[in-house]
Amino acid sequence: MQSNAYAAAKSTRFSCVRYGNVVGSRGSVVPMFLKQRENGRLTITDTRMTRFWISLEDGVRFVIRCIEQMEGGEVFIPKSPSMRIVDLARAIAPEAKLEVIGIRAGEKLHEMLIHEDEARATVELEDMYVVQPTTELWFGHSWQARGKPLPEGFRYASDTNPHWLTIDEIQAIINSLEAETA
Repeated sequence: MQSNAYAAAKSTRFSCVRYGNVVGSRGSVVPMFLKQRENGRLTITDTRMTRFWISLEDGVRFVIRCIEQMEGGEVFIPKSPSMRIVDLARAIAPEAKLEVIGIRAGEKLHEMLIHEDEARATVELEDMYVVQPTTELWFGHSWQARGKPLPEGFRYASDTNPHWLTIDEIQAIINSLEAETA
């Protein structure tokens, strides 16, 4: 969070949150799959693709909670479930044909929210990770006492996440989204 270096001695502090896909947001594949469902054919880029998933409501709650707890310089990452894009497609349109169109430029197979280098400055809490500032000039160092350090080589990625959504769970989320927008 380099922005804190520019805050100097002022009382302004900056922190940020990092999370995966927000279900049903403008950047989500869900609206496209719902539209493609009408044609009986869904396009996916790769059958191995995985993503983290968070609802808009959970994302907003997480941001508010982090604002209330931040000291400055931290990056907050919620523990969120992962899902396979193929499972999402099957949850939205179980009978549809899946057409693999190939990964687009810049697209990743899996999301990584904490990489190995960052893990050294990260602590784990019950429901989130906190990447602490790497320099003592910044704030946000009391997290060490509130969380536990991550093991060497730790990475938090959508393909190695221990919490996975089932097709039934994905269907329930999609159904509630559709009910909200109807």
